[in-house]
Amino acid sequence: MIGPGFADPVADSQRCFRAVLEAMSRPGRIHRVPALAEVPAPLHGATAAVLLTLADGDTPVWLDCPAAQDWLRFHCGCPLVAQTAAAFVVATAGMPALAALAQGSEEEPHLAATLLLQVESLQAGQGWRLTGPGIEHAHRLAVAGLPGDFLAQWAANRARFPRGVDIVLCAGDSLACLPRTVRIEEAG
Repeated sequence: MIGPGFADPVADSQRCFRAVLEAMSRPGRIHRVPALAEVPAPLHGATAAVLLTLADGDTPVWLDCPAAQDWLRFHCGCPLVAQTAAAFVVATAGMPALAALAQGSEEEPHLAATLLLQVESLQAGQGWRLTGPGIEHAHRLAVAGLPGDFLAQWAANRARFPRGVDIVLCAGDSLACLPRTVRIEEAG
């Protein structure tokens, strides 16, 4: 049995779109998304809400959780593709190497993948120091559940600008975004 999507599809998808837009525009800020009545395991509510909002029949998606594939096909109609061909890469059980995902090109950087990465928790006000476009001075964000080499992968990803991967971090019904332009420094 495939569970429902948003309780109010129009209003909830608009609220979720606004949350993602705000999160991308202001890197490291945490936003809550509309709750879903049922989310197929192992997806978090934020991950499912972003997919319901942004994925459609023209959006190639790769998921590491086969249990959610039927739900995603039913609600979004999106094609499921190989990881290297996906516009959205959904990682619920560990982060894939950023360099292995679609990077876009100098002429078409918009063809890079967006990684929807589930993490254990997000907390503002501590942790990394974020700077860059959309951040007036600096912002702090603590993220639990990332691989030990995340900062090295992120530095290499950022160095490829304008190419590179953008990340939507999802924890429960909250999300924060790391566009490829943001600089991340270890907490000091």
